[in-house]
Amino acid sequence: MVIIVNKILFNRDSIELKEIRELIEKQSHRCLVLWVIDCAPRVISIFEKRYPNDLRPREAFNATILWSKGEIKMPVARRAALDAHKAASDVNDDLAACAAAHAMGHVLGTVHVETHAMGLMMYGLTALVLNAPIKDRQKVIECETQIFYDRLKFWESETDKEERKWASFLLKNDVPNKEKILREKLTTKKANL
Repeated sequence: MVIIVNKILFNRDSIELKEIRELIEKQSHRCLVLWVIDCAPRVISIFEKRYPNDLRPREAFNATILWSKGEIKMPVARRAALDAHKAASDVNDDLAACAAAHAMGHVLGTVHVETHAMGLMMYGLTALVLNAPIKDRQKVIECETQIFYDRLKFWESETDKEERKWASFLLKNDVPNKEKILREKLTTKKANL
C-alpha cells in the first residue's frame, strides 16, 4: 500500500530506495550529474503532458546541462531550481505533476551537491507511481527503481569515458560523496537519540 506523506511517497529511509541510495553513495559527483540528466526526461514528461505551457521544470532541466558544463553560474541555476519548485507549488493538487516539477529542482540541485540526486529518486519515483493506475503502482515501483538503478550502474562504468565539457568545480576527483556523509550523520544522530 502506498501512503502519501507531504505529497511524497518515498524518503531516504524508504526500503524501496535502499539499494539505489547505497549505490549513489559510491558515485562521483560527475557520475550522478550524468545519471540525473539521463533519467530526468521520463519524469519531466509527466509534468509537460499536463501543463505544456509551463516551461519552468524544462528550464530547470536545461539549466542542469548548462551549469554542469560551466555555461551558466550558480545564481542563474538557483533561480531555475526555485522556479521549478514554484511550478510544483502552482500545481499542488496534481500530485504526480507536483512531484515531477520538484524532481526537476533536485535534478538541477545535483549539479550543486550530490545529496540532491536522492531528490530525483524520491520525487521522480513519486511522480511515476502516482501517474500510474492504482492497480499498477507496486509494479511501477519495482520496474522504475530497477531502471534508475540500471542507469546508475551504466554511468558508474561510463562516466570517465564521457567526453564532454565540465564546469571546473565538477572536475575535482578527491571529494567525498556528500550523500554518504549525510547518511552517516543521520545514522549517528538517530543512534544518539
